[in-house]
Amino acid sequence: MSQIELRGNFHEELNIVSDTIVTLAAHVTEAIPRATEALINNDLELAQEVISHDDELDLLSLQIEERCYALIALQQPMAIDMRSIVTAMKINGEYERSGDLAVNICKGVRRIYGISLSPTLRGLVTSMGEEAVRLTRVSVDAYAEGSEGLAAALPDMDDRLDDLQADFIQEIFAAHSRGELKLEETVQLALVARFYERIGDHAVNIGDRVMYMVTGESTESAGAARARAAQEGDEAE
Repeated sequence: MSQIELRGNFHEELNIVSDTIVTLAAHVTEAIPRATEALINNDLELAQEVISHDDELDLLSLQIEERCYALIALQQPMAIDMRSIVTAMKINGEYERSGDLAVNICKGVRRIYGISLSPTLRGLVTSMGEEAVRLTRVSVDAYAEGSEGLAAALPDMDDRLDDLQADFIQEIFAAHSRGELKLEETVQLALVARFYERIGDHAVNIGDRVMYMVTGESTESAGAARARAAQEGDEAE
């Protein structure tokens, strides 16, 4: 097989990986509002459907990972091709974990089954779910299009979800102080809010991965940047 044919096969396989990631993201995007609906409506059947469907997401994620390993082993990619594979593997993990978070929301539904959320809490849960979906959709568009602009917009978009989480936490503890929620219900709802917030964080991480894929520059977290600066300072002494 000629080098040109090998490269053609490589890019065909890489396109399959990208398409499968988009499919995985679509499943996650569907799971989030279903989990939100189950929470608002105390719908145990719907919650179980989301939990059971996660097996399919896990299988897709495993298939993506296996294809990426095969591409590295058989094609020995370099430069931008290697970045594309590394990005695919990282993004695959982010979406798989977002799917797990939707499952965690549904498991929370089972733990607090029967509670009645106030209109304020219902509204905040709905808004958190909508923002989590929006962030996930933008993240997959950024990946599919290789868009720096969409990737760069994600952190600012995530601020809205962070604010909603903070408002929700404040409201549930106020409800607890008024005797409307038991302590265990309050704790479970706080965890649910954290799950939504983490979905947003995964979308932001995906944006960082897209920036790396397109530009070759890695976006360091604040903690990693501080550690690197300290290490370089020690070496300079």
